[in-house]
Amino acid sequence: MMSDLSIDIKISKVSESKIKNVDFDSLAFGKVFTDHMFVCDYVDGAWQTPEIMPYQPLTIDPSARVFHYGQAVFEGMKAFKDEDDKIWLFRPEDNFHRINKSSHRMAIPDFPKEFFFEGLTQLLQIEKNWIQKGKGNSLYIRPFVIATEAAISASPSNSYKFMIICSPAQSYYAGEVKVLFAEKFSRAADGGVGYAKAAGNYGAQFYPTSLAHAKGYQQIIWTDANTHEYLEEAGTMNIFFRVGDTLLTAPNNDRILDGITRKSVIQLAEDNGIDIEVRRVTVAEIKEAARSGELKEIFGAGTAAVINPIAGFEHAGDEFELPKLEKSYASFFKEKLMNIQYNVSEDPHGWRYEV
Repeated sequence: MMSDLSIDIKISKVSESKIKNVDFDSLAFGKVFTDHMFVCDYVDGAWQTPEIMPYQPLTIDPSARVFHYGQAVFEGMKAFKDEDDKIWLFRPEDNFHRINKSSHRMAIPDFPKEFFFEGLTQLLQIEKNWIQKGKGNSLYIRPFVIATEAAISASPSNSYKFMIICSPAQSYYAGEVKVLFAEKFSRAADGGVGYAKAAGNYGAQFYPTSLAHAKGYQQIIWTDANTHEYLEEAGTMNIFFRVGDTLLTAPNNDRILDGITRKSVIQLAEDNGIDIEVRRVTVAEIKEAARSGELKEIFGAGTAAVINPIAGFEHAGDEFELPKLEKSYASFFKEKLMNIQYNVSEDPHGWRYEV
């Protein structure tokens, strides 16, 4: 996965870890961060010597282009610890390729593969005590890039900062999740940046999602911007529908994120003889399947949530509850995925990467 090129990383460590003050049994997602972070600056047309340093605030010019023109992309990854204290990543090369794909769309220079993997490996080795054993426990990893040039002219930045920060995590969602099917607002449009993990994609969702929250729904399943007839993805997850015993999910396009968990679910379905159709899914057919009792499940798939069952949905004033199944596809895929991630089962597709 990595080249043989040796990478020099400047490392400075904290004098004392703050880990002793962390209650790992009651973590709020994304609120607690580890002792160190990885930082690499792009100046004068090249990425400079990477550093691992104590986690700390940044000093950044108010005119930095990221604040004015939104040049920012990110990734979401997790590290897992098995019962033998080995540390594993799940399909990290996909994350590496995707952050550069996102960067390319936002006119940000590609980050070198050797810097990414060596920096990530060394950072996780330093922070290994933050990765707790046990299914559901993980270290959430957030690589991201921001434009740092001090200039407010409307053009791409000439300087950037690539960083990796880490946050210990448990389950992302708790309790029942109900969703709204979007009727008015859109997440992304043809020719846009929906397929990129651009920061602005998420910021633009917050207002319509807050309206959904006010109605008692946790997420929105977005529909196509042209007609609002086709179901695409949720705010933080790709979406699957089980109609009868067939699994349906929307195909990738320039509006939908190429989800790594999504790709894994599709492969696991094929491995286990589950019928799966990757095609456009209409609001009308899902509502009709719900009315007829053929809609068995809806679930989301994403790095943070892994697999998140949907308990019900609403569209155009019509409300639907989904059945509670003893043997759901959602629980099946979650177990399969987590067994691979935590090094419990075989990994026939080579998705695990040992740190």
